Amino acid sequence: MATDYDAPRRTESDEETDDSLVGLTTGRKEAQSAVVDIDEPDAAESFNLPGMDLSGEEFTVQVVPKQADEFTCISCFLVHHRSRRADPTSDQLICRDCAG
Repeated sequence: MATDYDAPRRTESDEETDDSLVGLTTGRKEAQSAVVDIDEPDAAESFNLPGMDLSGEEFTVQVVPKQADEFTCISCFLVHHRSRRADPTSDQLICRDCAG
């Protein structure tokens, strides 16, 4: 007798399972639990950062528009000074880091 080694192996437990759509959906509903896992609300407070306590601090950042001597790299989308251009003669605005 020839054996097909590429065929999936079937066991007795595989033959007993119901692979129909109805069987799968009912099995899924039975497997779901009504209990919801809720993370502790104080979990973020339990982490200790090295250095200063920054929990009461508010950080503000002043946003400055792009200057005339800066460009936006078309690869990494960061704003760089014109001296960081990979090829100043090219029309493509690529920084030295992205050009490799």
